[in-house]
Amino acid sequence: PTGIDVAVAADRTHTIRDSVKHVQRELLLAVALVVLVTFVFLRTFTATLIPSVVVPLSLVGTFAIMAALGFSINNLTLMALTIATGFVVDDAIVMIENIVRFMEKGDSAFEAALKGAAQIGFTLVSLTVSLIAVLIPLLFMSDVIGRLFREFAVTLAVAILLSLLISLTLTPMMCARLLRQESVEPSTVSLAPSASRYQRLTHWLAQQMDRVVHAYDRGLHWVLAHQGLTLVVAIATFFLTAGLYLLVPKGFFPAQDTGIIQLITTGPQDASFTAMSRLQEQAARRLLAQPGVNNVTSFIGVDGSNAALNTGRMQVNLQPAGERDNLTAMMANIQQAIDAVPGLMIYQQPVQELSVDDQLSRYPYQMALSDPDPVELERWLPRWVEAMQNLPAIEAAASDFQPNGRQLVLDINRDTAARLGVTKAAIDDALYDAFGQRQISTIYTQSAQYRVVLEVEPHARQMPENVLDLPISTRTGATVPLRTLASWREQKQTLSIDRLDQFPAANVSFSLAAGSSLSEAIEQINTLRLDIGLPDAIELRYLGAAHAFEASLSSTLWLLLAAVVTMYIVLGILYESYIHPITILSTLPSAAIGALLALLLAGYDLDLVGIIGIILLIGIVKKNAIMMIDFALVAQRERRLSPQAAIHEAALLRFRPILMTTFAALFSALPLMFATGTGAELRQPLGLVMVGGLICSQVLTLFTTPVIYLYFDRLLQRRESTVASESV
Repeated sequence: PTGIDVAVAADRTHTIRDSVKHVQRELLLAVALVVLVTFVFLRTFTATLIPSVVVPLSLVGTFAIMAALGFSINNLTLMALTIATGFVVDDAIVMIENIVRFMEKGDSAFEAALKGAAQIGFTLVSLTVSLIAVLIPLLFMSDVIGRLFREFAVTLAVAILLSLLISLTLTPMMCARLLRQESVEPSTVSLAPSASRYQRLTHWLAQQMDRVVHAYDRGLHWVLAHQGLTLVVAIATFFLTAGLYLLVPKGFFPAQDTGIIQLITTGPQDASFTAMSRLQEQAARRLLAQPGVNNVTSFIGVDGSNAALNTGRMQVNLQPAGERDNLTAMMANIQQAIDAVPGLMIYQQPVQELSVDDQLSRYPYQMALSDPDPVELERWLPRWVEAMQNLPAIEAAASDFQPNGRQLVLDINRDTAARLGVTKAAIDDALYDAFGQRQISTIYTQSAQYRVVLEVEPHARQMPENVLDLPISTRTGATVPLRTLASWREQKQTLSIDRLDQFPAANVSFSLAAGSSLSEAIEQINTLRLDIGLPDAIELRYLGAAHAFEASLSSTLWLLLAAVVTMYIVLGILYESYIHPITILSTLPSAAIGALLALLLAGYDLDLVGIIGIILLIGIVKKNAIMMIDFALVAQRERRLSPQAAIHEAALLRFRPILMTTFAALFSALPLMFATGTGAELRQPLGLVMVGGLICSQVLTLFTTPVIYLYFDRLLQRRESTVASESV
């Protein structure tokens, strides 16, 4: 109708588009960095082109599978594709490096492609299948968390499978057709005086790689000569990882700046709709005057979210992040502005992209206290909230329980009512006509319809005693004022009563203090229950994000254990051994220790995004051991080398592809680690965990894996000799 303006109250698509745009940019940067890493190691544009082709082919193929599965382009699937950028080139890098190695020995490109593909094919299958095995537990995560990360896991698995298919087929074909013998000359060949700058650069890169290999060879000799000390370091790494896991603070999801702040406003418990409306309007005007605020949506009244008239909601939409202060400063300014409105309190929290809460609360994390005895609950609730506010990990706590509302009670003199011929139904009808907004008619026009509501004049609602002036109909048709047969009194009344499992309950919400984690807060709350002596009849139950986090604490270790067990089973099937998979899995603590140290030093919590990163690290890090052990087993079986000579040779031969695959994965995670813009808070922990874990594991596994391999090989030989002697 004329006079009504329609405006968009909140448009989340702006932040979603901005977030997706930043992730797309990080994806392109990751692709560029991975191609650069490939060039540094392979030193020719032709050799660099071959594995680089795998990236777009794998990603485009993944998009097709995503469309068939009904997936969308969102933060999680784009994060998976960004991480996949470092994974999908791994198989191609290992394949082309092996082919180039045969060409450096003098084989033609075609012969090298045949030999290299035949030699490395099983290794690539082992690498890929074991990596996908790590993702299987993610597919079976339950509840909302499982639904969130299922797309992430499936997207990543599809990209990795496609890269394996391309690396086993297209990569050898391109090597046979595109590589030239002169382009893969070893670094020992001298340069001609007329060599170009490009040739000098590639020759210098080759010499630097040879120096690194020689340095690793010297370090490996020392480690193999001091196997006992190296084994102690490997065992210490395991215990240090366990200690760091207990030490690092744990969270649920990182807090994001989405540009939207949700406010819950509360007025005096006896505030009327009119009084609350005036307070809400004052607050809205003050908020609109704040720099950085784009618009404000305000709501008061009773509905599914508001249980009382003195409670309201406001949604503050901020300007883009680059045009305003940071979120913390904006929330401080909002608090200061509303504090100037007498009689109104606000509780604010930023709206999150990923949320498991199904109801609004005053602070981000919720719990409920229930008791069969409502009097006992009312007595203990203020003490509980006050005690929570004194906990070091909690910044503020509040309850939505409001017991101090005012209720008007009418005491009817039944004898007088009977004498005057007034029935209870007549009194109920009169009160409902006056205050219940009874609809008595509808006015229809050409463009609209209007409901006619019956009520008393506004001045008759100002004072409680005005209710006694209401005319009441008698049986004879006459009317008498209500005061002739009733009196009024005021009493305290709870504004609303929540129930949990049919028992009276009250919701308590809380926010975290700066530098504190959700795990610390929950631990202190659980201790507080014992310290304060809360009655056994009062049940404490976490709700929303706090409940999901508490459930995830117990499931996280099982999730990691499931990933390890799944990978052990897959590797056991591939190698037909129960010893060699243990050697491969021994590399895992080195990845976890780097990830946990990175989180601890950077001041991040170990949240669900970090857990996903550690699970991915489990799949990446064992690649080093697989590449070494595959070659060592072949050398022992076909060339009859001793275990020490075999693992030493395998470590040196696989050193370059190990470095290449690790740096490819590391550089693909760097854009996430240094992510900026909308949604960066969600991506940074994943990148940080992967970079920290890869750096630490790279240093440790190159030296500990050969020693652990030799230890288990000796153990296996002793067992076989024991079995042989017993059979004789």
